[in-house]
Amino acid sequence: MKKDKKNLIAIIDRFAQKKVAVWGDLILDEYIYGTTRRISREAPVLILCHKAKEFSLGGGGNALLNLCALGAKPVPVGLVGQDEAGNRILKILKQKKISSDFLIKDKTYRTPIKTRILAGEHSTRKQQILRIDHEARVPENKELKQKLGSTLGRAASQAAALLISDYNYFTVQEDVLKKILPRFKKAKKPIALDSRFRLLNFKGVTILTPNEPEVEYALQVELGDDQKIANKAGRQILDRAGAEAVLITRGAKGMILFERRKPAFPISIFGSSDIVDVTGAGDTVISVLTLALACGASFREAAVLANYAGGIVVMKKGTATVSPQELKEAILSEH
Repeated sequence: MKKDKKNLIAIIDRFAQKKVAVWGDLILDEYIYGTTRRISREAPVLILCHKAKEFSLGGGGNALLNLCALGAKPVPVGLVGQDEAGNRILKILKQKKISSDFLIKDKTYRTPIKTRILAGEHSTRKQQILRIDHEARVPENKELKQKLGSTLGRAASQAAALLISDYNYFTVQEDVLKKILPRFKKAKKPIALDSRFRLLNFKGVTILTPNEPEVEYALQVELGDDQKIANKAGRQILDRAGAEAVLITRGAKGMILFERRKPAFPISIFGSSDIVDVTGAGDTVISVLTLALACGASFREAAVLANYAGGIVVMKKGTATVSPQELKEAILSEH
């Protein structure tokens, strides 16, 4: 086995029980399944015959599930409402043996829910026909900010890294990060950021993992297939965020890693470019990346491992995770 492969597998072997704090928006994903056989007489719409309902962790919760699947010990930091959706999230965390010690339960906050309605015949795969979002923004509250800061401080003392998962519900706040940042930096604990709409708001994190649309939104540019534009955009994100590295994910085009004082490092997609489903792939990428950095990997090693994980998970249906064994098999399968 080549030295590079041995090094990557050795990093995976260090994943077990590694603690990673996950600060982000916890969302309850609700799935309603049914069959459709007729059109309503009341309006030109399908009638869904309800068959089943399932719940899962969404938003930052998907990173928690990914870290669990990798053998790590995630430490969620954030907010849930004192409502039915919040209680369901706490129940799922308990079932997954994930601690809720660093979660704030707030009676003024309504836990976000994303309801997906899926329909199809008995013998066919159910297709999503509608999504309903019950959205809520974290209250702008001085006392709540102080709680978040102190909770993050306690989590920082336990975790080897911080994964920030910002879905724009404002659990993640710039001034809270600014206060806690020196603590992570002093301890040389990496901070990885995935932010949907506020990529450049969080200065000084270790690494950012935007996809192409997020880069285009942040810089108001169109990347297209022009490598020069992509390289320029990566450097701009790196400088404006004050980060050490940026990993841009590009779907079937793979990834590009940007580090200070180093040339851009393009990574071809692992496996087939005929992607089945990209749902949740970004959460898998940042989970593997953060965990690898927490285990002492270089940015390049962590990015390569994240690329393997992304290539595996996009070939699965729905929001999926990847295991250490799958990662090892992927590494060994490449010539």
